[in-house]
Amino acid sequence: MKHILKLKTASSFLVVALAVAACDVAYPVTVIGEDGITFRGSATDTFLHGGSFHATNGKAVCVGQYKTHQDISTVSFPVSCNNGLSGIGTAFFESATRGSGFVTMSDGSRWQFLFGNGATRI
Repeated sequence: MKHILKLKTASSFLVVALAVAACDVAYPVTVIGEDGITFRGSATDTFLHGGSFHATNGKAVCVGQYKTHQDISTVSFPVSCNNGLSGIGTAFFESATRGSGFVTMSDGSRWQFLFGNGATRI
């Protein structure tokens, strides 16, 4: 009986751990370049792993990833685009799924972005 109880407890823990580890939260992203070009897309956070985003203006696609840090209120991350541009972004989280930030691109331009529900209003 002890072995069955231990097995049930271990199985329950594994199911809960896998369910939590697989939790992805997606939210909208809007990015506006200095020239007014607007990129739209989404970001996804994966519990304990960080997150990623992708956004497109219909021609170019830009992507980035970040790792989870203890201070999740500010995160820096690399950005790369299929049009040859790259940059470094900084996101300021108001909550786990809402905030804003900027990306300094390799051509010297500075793009602003908004993520979460407010991104759909731009």
